[in-house]
Amino acid sequence: MFNFTALPPLSLYIHIPWCVRKCPYCDFNSHAAGESLPEKQYIQSLFADLERDLPSIWGRTIQSIFIGGGTPSLFSAETMDELLAGLRMRLAIEPMAEITLEANPGAIEAGKFAEFHSTGINRLSIGCQSFDDKYLEKLGRIHSGQDAINAAEMAHAAGFENFNLDLMFGLPGQTPQTAMDDIRQAISLSPSHISHYQLTIEPNTLFHHSPPTLPEDESSWAMQEQCEELLENSGFGHYEISAHAKQGKQSLHNLNYWQFGDYLGIGAGAHAKITSAATQDITRSWKLKHPEQFLAAASGEHISGTSILSREDAAFEFMMNTLRLKQGFAKTLFSERTGLPIHQISDALQQAEQRRLITQDFSSIVPTEQGWHFLNDLIALFLTETTEDA
Repeated sequence: MFNFTALPPLSLYIHIPWCVRKCPYCDFNSHAAGESLPEKQYIQSLFADLERDLPSIWGRTIQSIFIGGGTPSLFSAETMDELLAGLRMRLAIEPMAEITLEANPGAIEAGKFAEFHSTGINRLSIGCQSFDDKYLEKLGRIHSGQDAINAAEMAHAAGFENFNLDLMFGLPGQTPQTAMDDIRQAISLSPSHISHYQLTIEPNTLFHHSPPTLPEDESSWAMQEQCEELLENSGFGHYEISAHAKQGKQSLHNLNYWQFGDYLGIGAGAHAKITSAATQDITRSWKLKHPEQFLAAASGEHISGTSILSREDAAFEFMMNTLRLKQGFAKTLFSERTGLPIHQISDALQQAEQRRLITQDFSSIVPTEQGWHFLNDLIALFLTETTEDA
């Protein structure tokens, strides 16, 4: 079915599903925390979950770890140290692996940054969303703009040379000028990476049931264009649709997703994609979603479901991810990561080139600016392209 000559890089995602309060726009697997968190019990469940998955990755090395949520920084530094120590006992982790922890700017969590750094966590992703209190209130955030500024300053003081600030635009009542003010404030805090993405109304969220009034498309487009120009002029290269980084500070973990690498996922609702040389297939799996179900599962019984990717799935998912990258991808990467020859998508590539959505030569494929602006249309060309060899 496939022909893999080498396995892709492997990352590890760990999901910690609790947060102080569920934000009205959030469609992630997150749950409001009670008075106390079952930190020790959850860590043991994570280890049991991991041990069940280990046979699928024997002999492979983890290049990056991302601890996401929820708000994983609600856990204590002691628990994080126990988690990382347990991972090192069970996995081959690259000595200089990128280890990212998601954090919110609340004062209690920010005060733990130095302790997190001492555990071996070397990158933070701080969910600011805005520095303007009126927009934070509309987003249901529990921190202030000053809290977000303090968190970035504490990250520097704790020794984090590499951290991301998350910002949103297209917020209720926002203007291009106030969106630019957020970007200016973020740049002044000297992060290495800024994620900048538009607020969208997702199903199964409070905003979906009671939608706020968002800026008109023309206004949101102006925000995006002006903010992207400011970021570029300030030394933040625009390397992915919503990601901007200083030179050499791109997110290695996210790049692995976007380049169709492999990743193991442990924790409530975590997903995984694993390529097997032995069986010549790509398997997706996902874990029990609700924290109580995950914690109650017997040892090693945390998987909720699995599926094997078809040739069509593999080709489509590769293109869906790699076309988010401004630099595009080498044609050889398609065969390496999908186990398929590049000619399997030649008709769709030709259509995309004719519509000026990509440029290609003998070695690479790169989305054009127009292709990025109409990314959904571009990706749709590859939805049913792949067919079996004659």
